[in-house]
Amino acid sequence: MNGQLQAVPEDWSRAMAIVAHPDDLEYGAASAIARWTRAGRSVAYVMVTDGESGIDGLHPLEAGPVRQKEQVASAALVGVGDVAFLGHHDGVVEGGLDLRRDITREVRRFRPEVLVTATFELTYGMGPGQHILNQADHRAVGVAVLDAARDVGNRWIFPELLDEGYAPWDGVRHVYVMGANEPTHAVDVTDALEPGVASLRAHEAYLRGLGRDFDPETFVRGMTAMAGPALGVPHAVAFGQIQLQGV
Repeated sequence: MNGQLQAVPEDWSRAMAIVAHPDDLEYGAASAIARWTRAGRSVAYVMVTDGESGIDGLHPLEAGPVRQKEQVASAALVGVGDVAFLGHHDGVVEGGLDLRRDITREVRRFRPEVLVTATFELTYGMGPGQHILNQADHRAVGVAVLDAARDVGNRWIFPELLDEGYAPWDGVRHVYVMGANEPTHAVDVTDALEPGVASLRAHEAYLRGLGRDFDPETFVRGMTAMAGPALGVPHAVAFGQIQLQGV
């Protein structure tokens, strides 16, 4: 990872992580979340889908509840007890007003200052010269999170949410994008690797369904070791910071 990264500011009290699938957060970001909750910050998760299409050998009607259960258990290991599932269809998430409205509802409910999501770029890198096609769900959800970050403060966007009791919230200051091709910030997770690894291991059925040798500890330690030097620490999770206009 080239260049120096700035430490993610920690002068906030509430964050919401919004991603497409159960397990998306556990490839490193969960270690950052463990650090935050240990320090007394409140974090909530929103899963746009149940991940029901993610296990080839298990029918979606069976896989969905399994993956929900694994995600709830995984979140608990890093101090997160608030996990919402929006029920959009795994693999065919449609960007647009319905998705923006559903995310806006959750953000207004929890009223965080920080949002976390996965990269919305067409491709992402795993090393020098490596470009991997990003999943369509990740792209749709990432863009919808950015749109919702602005929608939440405007009472005239989705006014029906007012009738549901969700008042506008203009307190979102930053969105942090994990997997960004050009990260700007990072979180020191040197002392929070163990819960992060455990949270990935908790996706047992999903990892088993991959049908290949995969060690969560090797992955998390290796990934965070790549970002650590750019922050001047042994292990870090890198993010791209997006600041909301006018903050």
